[in-house]
Amino acid sequence: MTQSDDRQPQREAMPCSTCCQMAGACPDCAPAGQARGAPGVEAAQRMVRLRKGEFLYLLGDPVTSVYAIRVGTIKTHVTTEDGRTQVVAFHFPGDMVGLDSLARPHYASYATALEDTKLCLFTVDALRLAATTLAPLGRQLLLALDGQLQRARAVQTMLALMTAEERLVTFLLWLADGFALRGFSSSAFVLRMSREEIGSYIGLTLETVSRQFSRLADGGLITVRHRTITLLDKPALRAIAARPMILAHAPAPRLRMAGGASAPAKE
Repeated sequence: MTQSDDRQPQREAMPCSTCCQMAGACPDCAPAGQARGAPGVEAAQRMVRLRKGEFLYLLGDPVTSVYAIRVGTIKTHVTTEDGRTQVVAFHFPGDMVGLDSLARPHYASYATALEDTKLCLFTVDALRLAATTLAPLGRQLLLALDGQLQRARAVQTMLALMTAEERLVTFLLWLADGFALRGFSSSAFVLRMSREEIGSYIGLTLETVSRQFSRLADGGLITVRHRTITLLDKPALRAIAARPMILAHAPAPRLRMAGGASAPAKE
């Protein structure tokens, strides 16, 4: 968290009162039978409030805390050598921010609020104590980290195998499924990130992202009203997203050779 300028958000002494991946680290969501005030239960010590555009932490800042989003959206990102912004991930309510840097001395990316956001702050020392004294919390930490690693691998697969259309459709379905898990509509939602930020995340230019949105809308699969997206035909969208996986598992075509033998087709 930067300490040197007016981007520093206001903090309040406030316990978490909502469910997240860190359930069990706060007094309000301690496991059954775990008394308030027991070692490790009050790892969530403060609430952090950010306005849109404010930094939660900067690349290279000392890792002092991990955060759980209660309300809002956070973008983690880095700057490339030529000055472009590369989006690393988008984080939504219930997600952990900074968890990927927990084993490092310094944060590996910038973290910026895409809208007004509230987060629970977990100091690293308190979190480590809680993880050692509360077995369920330790498991939650591992599950949260594993989930982030799985998403990173999925993005790598997307960039390696998918067309522009497939990438955008897959991204929209990721959002829809995530909103469904959080109890929100999975058919209509507001994009808190810009099209340029979406393109950075899924490896497309702004022009290509806009063109693909238009094609999906023209095809009757979605509607686009400003930043509100409505998914009109989820089965068709899921079929588009599944195409690379179907091709990846299809048997290799074989070429007939003289004498009736066959050989694999050239790649």
